[in-house]
Amino acid sequence: MNSVIEFGSNIGLNLRALDLLYPGQEQVAVEINQVAANKINDALPNTRVLNLAISDFEPGMLGSGPCDLALIKGVLIHINPDQLKMVYKKLYESTEKFILICEYYNPKPDTVSYRGHADKLFRRDFAGEMLDIYPDLRLVNYGFAYHRDPSFPQDDLTWFLLEKS
Repeated sequence: MNSVIEFGSNIGLNLRALDLLYPGQEQVAVEINQVAANKINDALPNTRVLNLAISDFEPGMLGSGPCDLALIKGVLIHINPDQLKMVYKKLYESTEKFILICEYYNPKPDTVSYRGHADKLFRRDFAGEMLDIYPDLRLVNYGFAYHRDPSFPQDDLTWFLLEKS
């Protein structure tokens, strides 16, 4: 895995993990929050940080062409459903090999109250929607992270690895 782009990187924990697994990997972070973007710059000085909204990102900003992996975790759930196709397109066009989606899953679209606010957290089958839109994608693998996992506790998240054919 020579290159990765992460959308909504926050402080770059996923990129840090990938940097340990793939030293010298070309990394791009798209992060709207300036404070979080600064923390990525401090921790991963070789990572190219684009401090902007996903909606403002264009795949041409990558410069060297599409990455091997486009990653998004815990971000699609906060995207207004009317904007999802635009984000899916950016994910798809930013990679030539793999897309990794890790989000709250629900077989049917629904909305969940988020920190007391309505219409701020949307669950659905994000990977299934991408598979429907882009017929050259195929499901390679998927799994579930469980909040009671003693070794790697997280929220209850489902991940999907998609590959372009």
